[in-house]
Amino acid sequence: MRKDITVVAAERPGRGKNEARRLRARGLCPAVLYGAGKDSVAVTVSPKEIQKILHSSTGHNTIFNLSVEAGETAPVMIIDWQRDPVKGQLLHTDLKRIDLTRRITVKVPVHTHGDPVGVKVQGGLYELVTREIEIECLPDDIPEHFDINVQQLGLGQSVRAGEIGMTGSMKLVSPPEAVISHVIAPKGEVEKTEESVATAEPEVIKKGKKEEEAGDKKKKK
Repeated sequence: MRKDITVVAAERPGRGKNEARRLRARGLCPAVLYGAGKDSVAVTVSPKEIQKILHSSTGHNTIFNLSVEAGETAPVMIIDWQRDPVKGQLLHTDLKRIDLTRRITVKVPVHTHGDPVGVKVQGGLYELVTREIEIECLPDDIPEHFDINVQQLGLGQSVRAGEIGMTGSMKLVSPPEAVISHVIAPKGEVEKTEESVATAEPEVIKKGKKEEEAGDKKKKK
């Protein structure tokens, strides 16, 4: 989703681990700008501004303007980023130029709401299997998220990716049969059913055997 946000960047002449450490010590985040058929450019950005975008409602799907000092201004997306596992500090980020006239592939969160009838009435368990799906669309058509009402979901029923409505230029990339969420029987009930099937099988075999024996006796007579 495109937002009216502009982040200022500055070209960095040097690369390497030592240079990156010096930049972080100054409160800057090393980054690389690439894509749209142009050369990649090593830049620095404000880690606070990038973190703010990542933590926004549109997250890494946010399209914003990157203005390079004494250089270009282009719409970009955050494609990859690295954080310090202990301090949580942003260590590096990859920024991709976006051609607003070309379709791109993105992963979009799926939000579900409502109390499934399979849980309230039938005693099942609701399970969320997939939290996002992959779609292809024009940059301006990227949705913030998909919203699904699961209130009518019964025991043994599921919502699949193919059931999510696509609008505008959107096209589903994820397998349409991929399960988003479903209502399943409690574990104890499943085990009871399996036990019942297991105990019923010998009886069927035994009955069949008696019928065969009876048939053999008649033939002898």
